[in-house]
Amino acid sequence: MIKQILVSFCLLLALSSFAQEGTYSPYSFYGIGDQRFKGTVENRSMGGLSIFPDSIHINIQNPASFSSLKMTTLSIGGTGTWAKLKTEAQEERAQRFSLDYLAIGLPIKKSGIVFGLMPYSSVGYKIQSQIDRPDGDIEIRRFNGTGGINRVFIGGGYEITKNFRVGAEVNYNFGKVETTSLSQLIGIQLASREINTSDLSGFSANFGLMYEGKINNKLRGFGGLTYAPSTNLKTINYRNVSTVRITQLGGLEIVDQDTLFHNRENDLKLPQRFSIGAGLGEPRKWQAGAEITFTGAKDIENRFSETIGNATFENAVKYTIGGYYIPNYNSFSSYWSRIVIRAGARYENTGLVLNSKAIRDAAGTLGFGFPIAGTLSNINLGFEYGKRGTKAYGLVEENYFNVSVGFSFNDRWFVKRRYD
Repeated sequence: MIKQILVSFCLLLALSSFAQEGTYSPYSFYGIGDQRFKGTVENRSMGGLSIFPDSIHINIQNPASFSSLKMTTLSIGGTGTWAKLKTEAQEERAQRFSLDYLAIGLPIKKSGIVFGLMPYSSVGYKIQSQIDRPDGDIEIRRFNGTGGINRVFIGGGYEITKNFRVGAEVNYNFGKVETTSLSQLIGIQLASREINTSDLSGFSANFGLMYEGKINNKLRGFGGLTYAPSTNLKTINYRNVSTVRITQLGGLEIVDQDTLFHNRENDLKLPQRFSIGAGLGEPRKWQAGAEITFTGAKDIENRFSETIGNATFENAVKYTIGGYYIPNYNSFSSYWSRIVIRAGARYENTGLVLNSKAIRDAAGTLGFGFPIAGTLSNINLGFEYGKRGTKAYGLVEENYFNVSVGFSFNDRWFVKRRYD
């Protein structure tokens, strides 16, 4: 009964949390928004590394790893973000709290099934700019965006041999994005407002392969690759332009409005992605590796199939290194010796180009896995500090600090009782 209550509570928490803003970044204005990290706190704490199979943690980055699960696993995690946004003229602070994933894994002999819910991308920004017009008027522009794409997924993995595992995953993507722009001349009570809304939905897939082999009596080698082909999302777009009156309290009253189009449909392409990595280590003691991920970001389009003058996309690439260390995983005398220490780093060309400048993202990570006494479950804590963008070229530099917390509950749910 407690298990059912716990699962129901987590599902309700996930559904409510995924509806919240998951980003603060002005860069989420472009394309489909900020693409969220697809992985657990354990992976994130190793810089995003995804090449290691795990018997008590769900690796949702590579579906081939699902067959390595030995126990039924419930995994849930979230992140708090504190950021400082800087331009050459000013500085602002932002913070966000969001749920990152909810997944349940079921081992079945040499295979495993995992299903769950997680965000794919997020839009969340508030921008204000002032423009001195040639006629001497001063124009104030305000931009606001909310929403994003969420993802329900189910996948399976199978152990072909002791060395190779394969897996596949199917995702259903859905969500809504709304962006608003407001333009007003100082001293004029009336302003023009444009609201663009998109409902998005569609399927996508992800395929994975993993290798694990003995190097010598202690060391083992690891390898992994994933491939997600490009796919199209169906979008239903609405655009409404209106003249509004700004009240003394800052509210808006509609004076006149016009719906430019309603229920206009078009396809929005999600880019293909390919990753490959390798590593080595002594299982239950330490492991380290590196990974590279290529994304066909040049195929990303804006939701209304319109170009934005200063923005283009190019293919993206991400480099990751990371690993973990356990002092003594089966120590009975020292709890601290059983704590998992994780660390890593990543460097990424995001694929977004603004004012002819590629937007890059780099971060270092650190994490700890705390076993729950008397069980194989654990609590995972991760830290990430990084920088995205630059103050030059009229852009925004984001310095961020993330704190992630994840829970991995493990149990044998389908063992037939021999005694009553």
